[in-house]
Amino acid sequence: MTTEEERELYAELVLRCAESVPRGRVTTYGAIADVVGERLGRGGPRLVGNVMAMHGGAVAWWRVVRADGSLPSSHDDEARQAYLEEGTPLRPSGSVDLGRAFWQPVLGAE
Repeated sequence: MTTEEERELYAELVLRCAESVPRGRVTTYGAIADVVGERLGRGGPRLVGNVMAMHGGAVAWWRVVRADGSLPSSHDDEARQAYLEEGTPLRPSGSVDLGRAFWQPVLGAE
């Protein structure tokens, strides 16, 4: 990202993807990076994680997980409660069962 405007657009698209994930479903940092990257031609899972860390408090952040279905351990308790309330499929390990819960984000045409 080179300009503030580009950074803001990237963050806006990441958050739009995150807030569109339905209850009981999840997507991954990488899946969002792929969708936003198709639109803007740049970014990656780490950048999505940075956006979520800085601006994701207003969206259902627990619905965006790592590729293995986990969240950082600092988020476990709050996320687990949300997963249970939403009926998100979990593995015995406590991570999200991506095979059953994965949702592919999309960005509509503007």
